[in-house]
Parts: sequence; structure tokens; C-alpha cells
Amino acid sequence: MTTMTPDLRRRTPPRAAGQRNLIGAHLIDSLGSGLLLAFTVVWFARTTTLTLPAVGAAISLGRLLALPTALLVGPVIDRFDARRVAAGANLISALAYTGFLAAGQVWQIVTVVALAQIGAAAYWTASTGLVVLAAEEPDRPRWFALIGSLRNAGLAAGGALGAVLLATGGTGGLRITVLANAASYALAAALLATWRPTHPARTPVNRTAVEGSYRTVLHDRRYLLLVTVNLSFVFASLVLSLLLAIYLTDGLHRQAWMAGSLLLLNCAQVALTQTAVARRLAKYRPTRVIAAGSLLNALAFGLFAALSAAPAWAVTAGLYAAMLVYNAAETVATPYREELSVRLADPGLRGRYLAVYQLSWTVGQTTAPALLTLLLGYGAPCPWLFLAALSLAAVPVLLRLER
Repeated sequence: MTTMTPDLRRRTPPRAAGQRNLIGAHLIDSLGSGLLLAFTVVWFARTTTLTLPAVGAAISLGRLLALPTALLVGPVIDRFDARRVAAGANLISALAYTGFLAAGQVWQIVTVVALAQIGAAAYWTASTGLVVLAAEEPDRPRWFALIGSLRNAGLAAGGALGAVLLATGGTGGLRITVLANAASYALAAALLATWRPTHPARTPVNRTAVEGSYRTVLHDRRYLLLVTVNLSFVFASLVLSLLLAIYLTDGLHRQAWMAGSLLLLNCAQVALTQTAVARRLAKYRPTRVIAAGSLLNALAFGLFAALSAAPAWAVTAGLYAAMLVYNAAETVATPYREELSVRLADPGLRGRYLAVYQLSWTVGQTTAPALLTLLLGYGAPCPWLFLAALSLAAVPVLLRLER
């Protein structure tokens, strides 16, 4: 039996044999997430007697209480493995969304939202480690690309189905959405629990994992550079949920439905091109690929900023052009950022390393809403110019990381 050459391996899709449970778990998890992603506030506003500010405050407090999750989960991943933690996290999410059905008071909303956020944070801290269990190092970028495609497809399908259920069934449709979301997490947990990785951890419990600490990670300047770079991509990713719709309606005076069409374009473009792009970029250094993604982000944000001064006839075409560039940045950089996050981690302390990496997401998601809306108050182009500068600043950091 002949071995496959590295060049040929780059041209083939990731080997999915034996990994169907992992692929199914990711797809179902994303489908469920998409179902309720945009309707959490709507659910509590329609099913309780609380005011909208009270609902918003309860959700914020619940998410705030879950902030330490990643750091607490890191040692658990090292002590056991990513598969068990991810399965347990999905069970917590299933319990949380089942609790949505009974939550009617502020403390109950805080509790179930905190549980849901703990489940999500624990899952995403462990999820990168799942690819390590599924594939050898040369195959990992294509696996991360495949999972990114599945996630975008699942979120798009789930969001569309959730919108249909809400439009056709009202509160009853929302109840079905919540139940389906809880069931999807339970099914994803079962798939992960019964999955037998092709490349299981050689030493799931080792002396380094038991005796190690976060001090080791915090002394790893190379890894902290990667975490710093990732923060720029975290801010960039939040454009879709925080900035795009309000910029379209208030800054450019366009219809809100255009934001939905741009979101759909994002999901479709990433889902359809992610694996092919990752396959073509496999011959380049990951740091160079990520730097290219940063430059594409900077270009996209510059285009978005320029639209506030563009003539009316050019705005619509400019929006879709900027979104195409933004989507290309996500497609190019995401698999290789995830690959570097596991490649640069000490295998014996990978859980702790991934927890610190996840902190860049936590910090970004916590600070971005206030910062971007504050900048928007100074003028429609301001948050886009800030994001463009942040993306450009990531390039020299990546080149230093390469050295």
C-alpha cells in the first residue's frame, strides 16, 4: 500500500470515515444555535411580564456571571479530554434551554442565561481540541475549514427556520424553537459521547496536566502574541451582530432587510468556499495566511467607512462588495488561526492554553458592544476606521510571531 504524498493530501478533503459523529455533532449544534440566536430577548419579552430593560439587564447579568468559565474549564480538559468536556457542555446547554420554558422572573432568567453561557463557553473552549482528536497536524487546517463551513450552514439554516417559526406560529412557534434548540444540544451531546476519535489523546491524564498551571501559559510570549492577534479578529467577527444593521439603518439610511441579505451572503459564501480556500492555501505559512486575512479585513472596513460619504447610487453595490471582501477575510484566516492555537500549545497543558485563547473571545465580546456603539456616536465611519486600524496593527504582530 503506497503512502499519500503531502502535495496530494492537500488536494483531498478531510477524511471523514469514523468521524461522522463529530461532524454530525457540529452541524446539529450549529443548527440549534441558529434557531434561537436572534430571538433570546424576544422570547423573554413575549413570555414574561417583565419590561424590556429588565429582560436586557437579566441577560447581561447572566452572561457576566459566566465570564470565568473558560479558565475553569481549561484544567478539566487537561485532566480528562476535549470530547468529554464538549459533550458535558452540550448537556448543560440542553438543560439551560429547557429552563427557558419555565423562566418568568428576573432571577430565573439570570440563572438559565448563565447556564446557557457556561455551556457555550465550555463547548467552544473544548471544540478546538476536538479537531486534535480527529486529525493529524497536516490535516487540521482542512478540518477547521470543514467545521467552519458546517457551522455557517447550520447557523444559516437554524436562523431561517427560527424566523419562519416565529412568523407563522407567534409565541407557540417560539416555544417550538426553544424545545428544538434544547433537543439539538442533547442530540449533539449523545453524538460526542459515542464518538471514538481516530487519534485519541495518548496521555489523557498526565503529570504535566495535573501539576501544571496557568503561569506556564502566561509566560509563553509566543502564545500571548497569538491571543493578542486573535482579539482583532474577534472584534471583526462581531460586526455582523453589533454594527452592520445599525450602520445600515442610521448611518446609510437603508432598509433593515439589507442587513439580513448581507448576513445570508456571509453564511453562504463561507459555507461554500471555506474548504476549497483552505486546501489552496495549505502550502503557505499559517502566519502569512492570517496576515492576508487581516489585510482583507482592513480593506473591507475601509470600504464600509467610505460608504458614508459615497453617492447614493453607489452605496448598495459598495455594501455587497465590502461584504464579499469581509467574507473572504473570514474564509482565509479562520482555519489557520484555529490551527495555530493548537499547534503552539503545550500538548500537556492544551486545555489551559485553549482557555487563554478563548479569553480573547470573552474580552472582545464583553468590550465590543460599548466601544463600537461609543465610536458610532462620534460619526458613522468611526467604528469602521477603528476596526481597519486594529486589523492593520495585527499584521506586524503576526510577522513577529513568525520570527
